[in-house]
Amino acid sequence: MTQVIHAVPNFSEGRRADVIEAIVDQVRNVPGVKLLDYAPDPDFNRTVITVIGQPEPLFEALLNMAGKAYELIDMEQQSGSHPRIGAQDTIPVFPLKEITLEECTEYAERLGAELHKRYNVPVYFTGENARTPERKSLDYIRKGQYEGLIKVAHLPERAPDLGPAALDPHKGATIVSAAASGLVAFNVILGTDNLEIAKKIAKIVRGPSGGFTTVRSVGLAFEDRKQVVVSMNMFDTNQTPLYRTYEVVKFEAARYGVPVVGTELVGVVPQEALLNTLEYFLQLEGFKRSQILENHLADLEATIVK
Repeated sequence: MTQVIHAVPNFSEGRRADVIEAIVDQVRNVPGVKLLDYAPDPDFNRTVITVIGQPEPLFEALLNMAGKAYELIDMEQQSGSHPRIGAQDTIPVFPLKEITLEECTEYAERLGAELHKRYNVPVYFTGENARTPERKSLDYIRKGQYEGLIKVAHLPERAPDLGPAALDPHKGATIVSAAASGLVAFNVILGTDNLEIAKKIAKIVRGPSGGFTTVRSVGLAFEDRKQVVVSMNMFDTNQTPLYRTYEVVKFEAARYGVPVVGTELVGVVPQEALLNTLEYFLQLEGFKRSQILENHLADLEATIVK
């Protein structure tokens, strides 16, 4: 039995190619670990990594990645349109194969503790590891971002879960979590540069504001493109499909006379998330997964004697 964990770490650099490659190198070509994708975004000044691996080699790779981010990113100098509180901003982990959510929750606890021990970085826990109901929300932890949080981290309600009641001035802090299903990062791009419109729609979509309970969203600016985006982290695309959030954003944008001009998927996405969107928009009837040609390749390969 081989256990596999899915991780989607985010670090606060999306512009300096040498720094990005040095950090990504820590999870590249590691035995027992597979780098699936990484997506630097210069507007957000942030990079999302998608990686899977066996628990122990992945554990060390994630620690090395975070260490390199702390070394090369100075939060006193960093700026970008995406909310963030640290150089290695988030490390969420998810069960993928032969491993339970409970085991991933324990794994995240151990990972957070080792991050603090090895690098002396403050750690916040969210998701299944949240210490309070409020801290289940990334928005609550990142309220005010690095610049605001560093001023109030001494307060009991805003202090890190591990470490002293303060942020590291250069490393910031890192948020660690476990959740039941893998994160899908989905952006809906609007044909306007009015950031307030994107923020209003993001508030409607995200769970804590009364929207979808499995969605967290923010309104962000694509400054070089003179457009804004409703950026969503979707934690369960079976319960809340991509097409549903897309249609809500499109509907709400229309009240301002603003069109949707495109969408983006950042990192990998489950096949099922795309198929149920295909079924919805094409109004497919009686569609079976066995109709997908590539799904038969694994069965064929299993019969081939090597």
